[in-house]
Amino acid sequence: MESMPEPALRKRKTTTLRHRPNLSRLAVRAATLLLLLAAVQALASLLFYNAIDKETLREDHARRVAELLVVSQRMYDVAPEALAQTMSTGHLEVALATQPHITQGPPDEVVGEIRGHILHWEPALGAKALMLGIEPSHGGYRDLVGAMRLPDGRWLNFRSRDISSSWPIALRAAVLTLATAGLCLALALWSLRVMTRPLRELTDAADAIGQGQFVPVRESGPDDLRSLARSMNAMQARIAAMLEDQARSFEAISHDLRTPLSRVTIAADLIDDAEIGGLVRDSTSEMEAMLMSLQQYLRAQHLTAAPETVDLGAAISDLLGGTFPGQARLEVAPGAILKTYREPLLLVLRALVENAIHYGGFAEVHVLPEGDGRWSITVEDNGPGIPEDQFERILAPFYRIDEARARDTAGFGLGIPTAHRLLQRFGGTLAFGRADTGGLSVRVMVPVAPEGDVSGA
Repeated sequence: MESMPEPALRKRKTTTLRHRPNLSRLAVRAATLLLLLAAVQALASLLFYNAIDKETLREDHARRVAELLVVSQRMYDVAPEALAQTMSTGHLEVALATQPHITQGPPDEVVGEIRGHILHWEPALGAKALMLGIEPSHGGYRDLVGAMRLPDGRWLNFRSRDISSSWPIALRAAVLTLATAGLCLALALWSLRVMTRPLRELTDAADAIGQGQFVPVRESGPDDLRSLARSMNAMQARIAAMLEDQARSFEAISHDLRTPLSRVTIAADLIDDAEIGGLVRDSTSEMEAMLMSLQQYLRAQHLTAAPETVDLGAAISDLLGGTFPGQARLEVAPGAILKTYREPLLLVLRALVENAIHYGGFAEVHVLPEGDGRWSITVEDNGPGIPEDQFERILAPFYRIDEARARDTAGFGLGIPTAHRLLQRFGGTLAFGRADTGGLSVRVMVPVAPEGDVSGA
């Protein structure tokens, strides 16, 4: 076994055959709809408050002016010298003069509405000479200005500042609306997550079942989802029983076939014609090898394994040295240790290395880090390779590319399908590409076992 430094690790172009989405489109769409509804509701509320705020603002200015005029007139009768200082506030500015500070301009709709509100609050002001107008102020604001003739002929000039700004009541209402909408949205998203959790569990279970795993589905949620979960559990039980019956039936058939095959092999030694005897022995050997390949393929469908910490370099080195001495070369990056499923992984590598040796004469095995604690194992040969349009087809049992690989070559088209079934079952992936030598490159993403898992159980 050779250890290769990380800078020397080669990157190989591969085509991945397995992809698993992890997003719930239903939940995303529902959440997006809720967000849009919340935004529309908040916008509508703000527009509503903006509309009513204008009217409320005008009424408030009119009320303050009406109170100012009435109180100022009474105070003028008592203490006219103190009127301006006493009645002026942060929002209202009052001054006495011999002439009005404004001139009566053309009719204005806003001024007319404010005049109407003033007279509504204090009808007695309708008999007074009252002039109103709106003037621009600093900062882009607008002030309500006016003048009222007093009984002695002097004028009470006033200015109500910032008629265009919003008042705290409207601001508080808008904030309350946004807070309420945010709270309702949060509750809706939480409820959506709770309601869709059984669907997510069913989706994950269906994906795992499709990979050949047995995953008990928790029966929770609405009646329809509980019924669906029960049906999926029953379906899994039927599939498991069917696979078990299939495996037992094949074991029995294999046992029954090996006995007559052994007899034929013994009888071949008694045939006088050496050529015919050799042909019979080769045929029985081929049949025995086919039975063994079928047995391994079927075993991959119901194999179980407990996770354990595996030194990939040591485990693969033992496999190659014991099974394929002198027929494979191994390169391992430092630190290739992780928690995975030893037996299924070694069965996968055995099938792939055997396939590489059959069709290329020699196998190159590289163990490379992929980040986030994951590792890949690449098996390459120097054979004729496989066209990219055949990558999917070679996953089918018994499929052979006859024009590239002669029929007299050992193998029955079950090595790669067996490896694929095992990786599906234990959470790994398989990808194909072209090696630097022109042969086939098979890349295995080593499955990482979660804590407490017994995959395939």
